[in-house]
Amino acid sequence: MDAQSSAKVNTRKRRKEAPGPNGATEEDGIPLKMPRCAIGLRQPAPFSDEIEEDFSKPYVRVTMEEASRGTPCERPVRVYADGIFDLFHSGHARALMQAKNLFPNTYLIVGVCSDELTHNFKGFTVMNENERYDAVQHCRYVDEVVRNAPWTLTPEFLAEHRIDFVAHDDIPYSSAGSDDVYKHIKEAGMFAPTQRTEGISTSDIITRIVRDYDVYARRNLQRGYTAKELNVSFINEKKYHLQERVDKVKKKVKDVEEKSKEFVQKVEEKSIDLIQKWEEKSREFIGSFLEMFGPEGALSCSWQRFPPLPLQQATKHGFTLQEYAMATNEHLMDEKGG
Repeated sequence: MDAQSSAKVNTRKRRKEAPGPNGATEEDGIPLKMPRCAIGLRQPAPFSDEIEEDFSKPYVRVTMEEASRGTPCERPVRVYADGIFDLFHSGHARALMQAKNLFPNTYLIVGVCSDELTHNFKGFTVMNENERYDAVQHCRYVDEVVRNAPWTLTPEFLAEHRIDFVAHDDIPYSSAGSDDVYKHIKEAGMFAPTQRTEGISTSDIITRIVRDYDVYARRNLQRGYTAKELNVSFINEKKYHLQERVDKVKKKVKDVEEKSKEFVQKVEEKSIDLIQKWEEKSREFIGSFLEMFGPEGALSCSWQRFPPLPLQQATKHGFTLQEYAMATNEHLMDEKGG
């Protein structure tokens, strides 16, 4: 299996269509769900100038075929990846993960360019070189970090660090007067391509901050940063404070409106519930009344079967004069009809 196909298998390129955990998809060649484990490095990766190298044995580069097939444990494939790594993000980590997984037995060396080189060839950075070194050191896929890495890789640098392959995305990287600074690496058969992660880059992050500058400036003023630290003018500082007070008032008004809507909704629900209960009770009351006093009710039947009681006895049993008169009248009508 060549380096390109190997890199494709190990790519975890972010996709927008229904990504799985951590942006992985079924096409990535990596399971979407993995058993929970606690395996990981406990120390940051060392710097190359802090490692004692054994130069007693001559270093012979491995071929792509040998590297893909797998090398002995004591002879890992030494892969080098370099970059600026400003505002270290998941795109950087994914590229280093791909480089680490290019071959079955890989030792990943990562070069980080200094501030001087970066500012001269690419532009100003948000993080200084020490912060960028430290960020790369704490990436789990990195075995060694080269500080003040060169902008263009020379044969002397590759031999000094005993590098077998150089990993980078396959897009030509034009810089320092060259159409592709990795052209000579590709021609030497030492290039191992990786894939860029879509949707995330240092430039994208900086663009978001610049686009929403007012929001972040107001947030940091609230958190105790001074206008001088944020390079905010006196007028803008007062404007941001005023906007903050206005937003608080708007939020309070919105909260009151929402609470009022909730109260009205609860009152409506309670009213509907009471009306429904009243209707049910009224039906029960009317039904009971008709069962007792209706034309076919129990009381009517009792008057039809038996002659009415004398008025004095009827009142003792709780009957009103109107009820007594109606019952007597019905009894007389029944007798006439009979």
